[in-house]
Order: sequence, then structure tokens, then C-alpha cells
Amino acid sequence: MPDAAGARPAAAPGLGPEQRDLPTLAHPAVAQLSTAIGGPVGQHAQIGSARFWTPLRVVLALAVLVLALAWTGKAACIQQYPGGPDGTQVLDWRDSRQYVALCYSDTVPLYGAHRLNELALPYKTSWEQENADGTVVTRYMEYPVVTGMYQYAAAVVASVWAEGAREGWLPGALPVVLYFNVVALGLAVAWLLTVRCTMALAGRRPWDAALVALSPIALVHVFTNFDAIATALTLLALLAWSRGRSATSGLLIGLGAAAKLYPVFLVGALLVLCLRTGRLGSWARMLVAAIAAWLAVNLPVRVLYPQGWLEFFRLNNERGMDPDSIYNVVRSFTGWPGFDGVLAAGESPRILNAVSLGAFLLVCIAVAIIALTAPRRPRVTQLMLLLVVGFLITNKVWSPQFSLWLVPLAVLAVPRYRLLLAWMVIDALVWVPRMYYYLGTGSNGLPEQWFTATVVLRDIAILVVCAVVVRDIYRPGEDRARQHGRDDPAGGPLDHAPDAPPRWLPRWLRPRGFQPWQATRNGDAGEPVAGARGLRA
Repeated sequence: MPDAAGARPAAAPGLGPEQRDLPTLAHPAVAQLSTAIGGPVGQHAQIGSARFWTPLRVVLALAVLVLALAWTGKAACIQQYPGGPDGTQVLDWRDSRQYVALCYSDTVPLYGAHRLNELALPYKTSWEQENADGTVVTRYMEYPVVTGMYQYAAAVVASVWAEGAREGWLPGALPVVLYFNVVALGLAVAWLLTVRCTMALAGRRPWDAALVALSPIALVHVFTNFDAIATALTLLALLAWSRGRSATSGLLIGLGAAAKLYPVFLVGALLVLCLRTGRLGSWARMLVAAIAAWLAVNLPVRVLYPQGWLEFFRLNNERGMDPDSIYNVVRSFTGWPGFDGVLAAGESPRILNAVSLGAFLLVCIAVAIIALTAPRRPRVTQLMLLLVVGFLITNKVWSPQFSLWLVPLAVLAVPRYRLLLAWMVIDALVWVPRMYYYLGTGSNGLPEQWFTATVVLRDIAILVVCAVVVRDIYRPGEDRARQHGRDDPAGGPLDHAPDAPPRWLPRWLRPRGFQPWQATRNGDAGEPVAGARGLRA
């Protein structure tokens, strides 16, 4: 695109014919912001010549700044005061401070709830918990194996830190405070890996990763729970796939699936795309490696501590509709009792579980049809974003930190800065009415409908993002990530691959219109087909 003087910027040596994306020229919002530092890049700018402040270092520095602010936002919940016997220090959660100060993090209460303060081995250790109706249930670590063992490892490190503090060669604090800081350090590293992988996957658009680094969702939720581990493993798996390492990608997906369900959606997205291109061999290698990695992590725990291992599945089966779910939104505005009515303690919402699963299966079918019938093969991140959003919308649980799953996918799928920032701000701001709803109206909190109304706004915002993704899929000329002859930077064996759907697919499940990529004699993809429907010259 031309600069202010009407001339195109010169390509820096080494960039090749495909120029690096320049945000101050390509994005009007960034161009306006750049006027504060001299305006858009000019004709004689030496793009790519900086020796130290490269795009990677700038973006990582921005991520570190946001992580520091995120820790500061949670710091109010790890303050101490002399409120214990004989003036001993205790955690300052007086007057529901965790909600009023908007600093709540699952890490703090789970430290004691999971017996990590006793260095109890997860899945082996159990405890009794009394329900609201007076019944008692035996509980175990409620997280998948990788996440559960991460918590245990952090508790061990925190205990070593506490021992060093007692001996005077390390600064001291309450054990739960030390534990939170150890957990936060690991999560910060995981989020930096997420940012780094996003930049690598963005290809010639490295500055898109700045949206991940500066995301308001990361600012609020990167330390709310442990989901940054899953995002890091998923993006690492996607990066390995993009470099043609399908087995390595599968290993990382298996490890990620042992932390959260999130990475499994990559398997589904790749299945449909490999089916369309006839590259099922790469997908099969990835799947076998993923299953092997998942089993290697889970089988020992399953064999040694079967009841503890099953706790995650039991809890999710018995869990009712989450405050953030669309089902609870309907209930809050209409008084609807839910599909299953009032449930006893320990009773599973069978109808809700079936409806949620059925709705998500319909989403999967719809996404598969879009992927198979689009005039040009969709990009991996486009399909994965649609699947993850479909899962969150139809699921009975949308914990606030789950929105972290969407951030790198959305940036890679639809790099439109104003659209993404609008959605991220809305999603992050849901945290405020959530905390004041948890505070309770009797403690000057907000009525439930104030919170659920903002949930509706968040759902609408992310559905608008998905609508733009679907439009880009059917009108690939509008896809900003595919400008200047690019296909799919995250595609790996799918990048520039010709369409070769199996013969048994019916006509209505085959690509519609002209195919934008055709095979050359050596089997690689050729140039875009001139005049392909939906493409611009």
C-alpha cells in the first residue's frame, strides 16, 4: 500500500518478493495511532534492519509488560495482615476483598483445597467434603494430569522457597503467596511461548502477535487459572505442524490434552482439511502420536490411583450449567428451571449433558460442511477458531479463563485489529460484573441479570468475529492473511496443497466454484488460478 507520499515502501534486503506486512500502512487504526510517533512508515524506511529491537523482541517486551500488570492486578489477593493467633500473618481476604478488588484467582483457594499446602500427592490423596444438603463426598484433585502435577510441582518449589526464607537467604511470605508467585512465573513463561509461537505462525505478519501480547483478556485472566499451559502446548503443536513435523505436533497435542480439552480441537480441524486435500497420512501420524503421548501421561495415574484419575470426569459429568453458559443466561432472564430441574447433590444433569453434546456435534457438522464446500481450502486457524467458539457457546461451562484459548486463534484467523480489540475489551470487562455478582446483592453486589447481560454482549461479539471468519472462508479475497500469494502459514503439509477430496464424498460436499490452487508436475502447488471465484487480483 502507498505511504503518505503515494509511493510504496522499499522491501528490505532478505525479505524476498513477499513483503512483510506493515501495520501502519495496512491498518487504518494503527496508522492513526502512529501519528503520535511520526506517522506511518515512509518510502525510505529500512524494514528489517534493526539489530536489537526486532519485531520479536518488541512484541515479547510488550507481553512482559502486560504480564507484570496482570500480576499486579492479582496482587491485592496475596496481601497479608496480622490477623491470626498471636498476631501471625494471614491472607487478607477480609470483606470479600477478592471480589471488590477484582483480584480473584483459583490458584489461591485451590492451594489449600487440593491439600497442596501439605504437599499431598495429587490423585492419591483424598479428603471429605460436605455438600450443602449435609451429605459428604470423597474428593480428589479435579484437574487433568498435566495441570494437576504442575500444581504439585509448584507447591514443591514453593516449599523449598519457604525453607530458604526460614534460613534467611530468600525473602519470605505466607506459603500460599509463595505458591501463587511460583505458579504465576510458570504461567507467564507459557504465555510468552504462546506469543512467540503466534508470531512464528503469522508468517509475514509478525506484528499481529502484538494483539496477543497486549490482549486485555490476558491482562485479566492469564493468572486466573492454569489455561496458559494448554495454550502454549497447543500453539507449539500448531507450529510443529506448520513445519511439517506431524508426529511432534501429535506429541504436543497429547500433552496438551492431558492439561485441558482445548488442543483436541486441532485434531478435528486438521482431519477435515486433510480429507479435503488427500493428506490423511500426515493426520494419521499426528493422531497416533497424540494418543501415545496422552496415554503415556495418563495411564500410570489411571492404574495407580483410578478413583483420583476419574475425579475430573466425574466432576464434569455432575456439574450443572455454569454462570457464563448460554443456558444459565436463559434461566436468569426467564426463570426457566433448566432441562433437568432441581438436582440433588451428586446427581448428573443428564438432559443438559445430552443437549450440550448434541449442539456441539451440530456445530462440528456445520464447520465440516463449510470446510469441504468453500471455494478455497480454509486455513487451519480459521476452522479451529470456529470449533472452539462453537464448543464454548454450546457447552454448559464457559469459565472466564477459557477465553484465553481464543486469543491466539482469533489473531491468526482474522487479523483485523479493531474488530479483535473490540471483542477482547468486551470479554475482559465481563470480569467486573462477574465479581460484583459473586459479591451478592446483600453485600452491595450486582443483580445476576447485570452479569448475564454482559455475557450476552460477549457472546455476540465473538459470534461477529466468527461471522467475519466464515465470510473470509467463502470470499478468500477478503482474507488479509492470504494477501500477496500467501496460502496458509500454519498449514504445513496443507500449505498450497491442491484439492483432492476422496471420490466417495457426495457432490454437495465438494468445493464449489473454481479451485484457486492447482498441482504442478512435481506435486507442489502452483500459482493461484486466474479468475478464481472469490479471489481478487
